[in-house]
Amino acid sequence: MSGVCREVVTLQLGHYSNFVGTHWWNLQDASLSYGPESPPAEIQSDVLFREGQTLGGHVTYTPRLISMDLKGSLRTLRQEGSLYNPGAGTSAVTWEGSINMHKQSPPEKNSFLEDLEKLHKGEILAKADFCSSSKLQRSGAVSVDTFNSHLARVQNYKLEGSVRVWSDFLRIHLHPRTISVIHQYNHDGEAHRLETFGQGESLLQGALLEELEDKLHFFVEECDYLQGFQVLCDLADGFAGFGSKVTELLQDSYGGRGILTWGMTPVGHRDSTPVRDLYRLLNCSLGMVHMAAQSSLFCPLTLRGGLGRRPTSPPQFPLLTYDPSLWYHSSSVLALALDALTVSYRLRNNSVPMWQVADLLAVSGRKVVAAYGAIPFPMMSGGSLPDALSACTDALPWKPLSACPEAGEGQCYGQLTALKGFEGQKLISCLSPGIKPPTPLHSLHSGEDVLAAYISSFYPSAPLALQLVSSPSKLTPPFPQIFSQSLEAQGFLRSEAPPPGALGPVISVPVMTSLQSGPALDPWLSELHRATSAFDIRRVAPSFLSQGPEMAEYQEALEELRLLACCYRDDSSGVMRSSSEEEDDD
Repeated sequence: MSGVCREVVTLQLGHYSNFVGTHWWNLQDASLSYGPESPPAEIQSDVLFREGQTLGGHVTYTPRLISMDLKGSLRTLRQEGSLYNPGAGTSAVTWEGSINMHKQSPPEKNSFLEDLEKLHKGEILAKADFCSSSKLQRSGAVSVDTFNSHLARVQNYKLEGSVRVWSDFLRIHLHPRTISVIHQYNHDGEAHRLETFGQGESLLQGALLEELEDKLHFFVEECDYLQGFQVLCDLADGFAGFGSKVTELLQDSYGGRGILTWGMTPVGHRDSTPVRDLYRLLNCSLGMVHMAAQSSLFCPLTLRGGLGRRPTSPPQFPLLTYDPSLWYHSSSVLALALDALTVSYRLRNNSVPMWQVADLLAVSGRKVVAAYGAIPFPMMSGGSLPDALSACTDALPWKPLSACPEAGEGQCYGQLTALKGFEGQKLISCLSPGIKPPTPLHSLHSGEDVLAAYISSFYPSAPLALQLVSSPSKLTPPFPQIFSQSLEAQGFLRSEAPPPGALGPVISVPVMTSLQSGPALDPWLSELHRATSAFDIRRVAPSFLSQGPEMAEYQEALEELRLLACCYRDDSSGVMRSSSEEEDDD
């Protein structure tokens, strides 16, 4: 893992963002290329990972990551980790008087974390009994390949009932400087909750600001060619305000670098009440306005049907059997999407740096984009890309990942589409001489031409950038097995039904994603503005403004949201909106 690359520093702000980030880092770890003997991979791991060394001289690779969450969000995970100080214990007691010891039992680890701990200690489960037995055999130090191969033999972890926090399914080591805990607010419970935008804004000062700046300096100063920051931030709670201040800090301190911000929102919350749902609507609106202004690009990521208080049903992916209400499931779907959405600036060759991604999509002040994804991409095993796309001629194969439906008129200001994971499949049709191509796509001579022609049939005049990456998203435990039985192990559609009892786990999947800037964002942003402006906040939710923003700042933010929607308005048809329609947006 050496050589020149454009490094990225990642920030995860909030509990759901850390859910998505944990799945995402598990995916990156599964594809990580270790050691000089490993052949160069398409995706350059150094972009995200940093090389270090333990006190014992062992080389380590840890994410270039700053993760921030509230008190009580870690459970069994130590804030400083165990990689560089595994033997830390209680210090010697020198007090000679009487001592009363109060010992609290640590939280119980689920089956995955227990097996993970045994593997780290060198206790490798016997091959024949790894899935169901506790029989152990001692071995020496576990190499990375051995570790992954033993862990990969287990595909039957059922963690849906045991995952309470994101560290319950974290499979990688983190650097001691990665995790920051905000002790002023509790992750769970009724007291001391981080519920409003103003609470989050007021957090980034004093000791917490110094801590964040120190961690940023640590990760940034060891980079040779820093291309920028990717920020995953909760959008529905007080972290929206906190993320607004963090992106402002990044813009002020590292101007000229790319800042791609992903606003994360779960489908639902266990503690929903009318007041809290109202707060979440306000947080989403204010957070989007502020973070979009301070970022190179801002994209909401959610499986909700909308960002309002009463969204429609979550998108249904034909080849997934996930439960949208489970954070453990929904965050895994978004992590698969994010793996493809971010692949452009992580490639070893022909990469598109963050600032070029922003230049492509954020034109004329349009910094908010919408994401779409086909998860998994429906491709027949042994088939070709023209075959797969020809089966989707009536509608594009992807579903909304930003709660923003596509416009029906085929208009788009800019689009970045990525197809990741076609490894082993044909990108073009290999027809015998004299055979007439069944569709125009079958006559093209490169995968890029095939995909470009297909998307252009839906968006004839839209600027389009494409990225085709052979390597798939590799799935290792504890990624949930949420896939249709019609998929084979590599995530492609089965050409024939498997023999009885032959169904195995899906270990990788192809994914297609699209980032779009277009007129579809106008009604979406306008609806968000209307929902936020439909009531008098001083009467309905006066406590929301108790810790900021000021009323004038709040009204200014709503006006900025209205103007942001106008940036996406398409008047090319010649049909101008009446003044009364314009006033309805206020």
